[in-house]
Amino acid sequence: MKRLLTILLAAGTALIAGLAAILVSGSPAMAASLTRVPNFGTNPTNLNMYIYVPANLAPRPALLVLVHYCSGSASAVFNGNGRDYVTAADRYGYIMVLPEATRSGGCFDVSTAAGLRRNGGSDSTGIKSMVDYARSHYPTIDSARIVVSGFSSGAMMTNVLAAQYPDVFSAGSAFSGVPAGCFATSDGSMWNSQCSGGTVIRTAQQWGDTARAMYPGHTGAYPRMQLWHGTTDTTLSYPNFGEEIKQWTNLHGLSQTPAYTDHPQSTWTRTRYGDIGTQATVEGISISGVGHQLPMSGQIAYAISFLGLDRPSTPPTSTPPTSPPPSGGTNEIVGTQSGRCIDVPNASRINGTRVQLYDCNGQPNQQWTYTASKQLQVYGSMCLDAAGSGNASAVQIYACNGQGNQQWNVNTNGTITGVQSGRCLDVWGTANGQQVQIYDCNGRPNQQFTF
Repeated sequence: MKRLLTILLAAGTALIAGLAAILVSGSPAMAASLTRVPNFGTNPTNLNMYIYVPANLAPRPALLVLVHYCSGSASAVFNGNGRDYVTAADRYGYIMVLPEATRSGGCFDVSTAAGLRRNGGSDSTGIKSMVDYARSHYPTIDSARIVVSGFSSGAMMTNVLAAQYPDVFSAGSAFSGVPAGCFATSDGSMWNSQCSGGTVIRTAQQWGDTARAMYPGHTGAYPRMQLWHGTTDTTLSYPNFGEEIKQWTNLHGLSQTPAYTDHPQSTWTRTRYGDIGTQATVEGISISGVGHQLPMSGQIAYAISFLGLDRPSTPPTSTPPTSPPPSGGTNEIVGTQSGRCIDVPNASRINGTRVQLYDCNGQPNQQWTYTASKQLQVYGSMCLDAAGSGNASAVQIYACNGQGNQQWNVNTNGTITGVQSGRCLDVWGTANGQQVQIYDCNGRPNQQFTF
């Protein structure tokens, strides 16, 4: 017995020493995991919040809100059909927030009056609280890359969140959803059979007004939106896909006629509206012969690129110019926040073409001359022109005419202000295709530019 006790004591001492060595050395490393967050803030409908912070967190990480389907859960989407988002988070270092509905059926509220109003006191209010929690606990989150994606009920919530909080989300990707407001009911029910059956048909203006009513008074830009749908979907019928496109093209002031159409895979038809790059303004992807089973293999990779989750963080600050550029020379005008150039889409020379941000490439449609009369000229004859003087007025090109809406002060703090309006050149996001406007000057990097 004494000999046995001696052996056990020796073994225990060795085990303790080994554990101490591991603790001191800091290895092996603990893997990141999905973690529930209690008491995250205002939560009127008792949602659960889960967060995933990858071990390899980026210095200025993006934030993805991933919303599950009816009867689903945070863990089900995390380990199931949303797993590609998790793998990408490990690679690119972005944070994920996963809301979880706790009511019977596990669907999100996109039907009640409270659920369809900004800060209305339903699920969308709780999800916004989750975003606020993440931003307060991880203050380096890139505010220009807070995005949302969801499947089925989560896709419907994606549309609703983007409509209610356009000042929070820069982009969304909705798999098998319906337009924001389509599922509205007046009897407290969470299900709208007319909408699910694809019989709620409205004009683009009506759909846009439905979304705008969720945040009355908003005058700024809306998030970019990617929409996916299977043509044989009978749960949320295929006509909802076209109605979503109507809504989001209207919110962006775009034609419903695609600017670009292609087929990334044989059964896919992809249409783009506005900007036609990877991060289009609005993008629709129709999957032939497929029902209510999205996302399918390989599709989330396209969503990741559209949402900008595979791009590096945007710099928080940059040194503004110390003086205006000299008159007569050509310059690229580079956004401090985005690192991208003010660009005339498709090298257009048409009056009224709205300018955008785009990767700097040295081409003539990104070369601007600041003249002695305070004009910013492109192509030698077209001027940077404000279409109005109020907040969110479009900035476009127009034949030079010497008027005040084509005159600009280039200031030492990096801002460019309209002589007529006194407002600053402004962009609401950092992605390719983000349109330029004028807005009240606020000193933030999205209103600063270098030449």
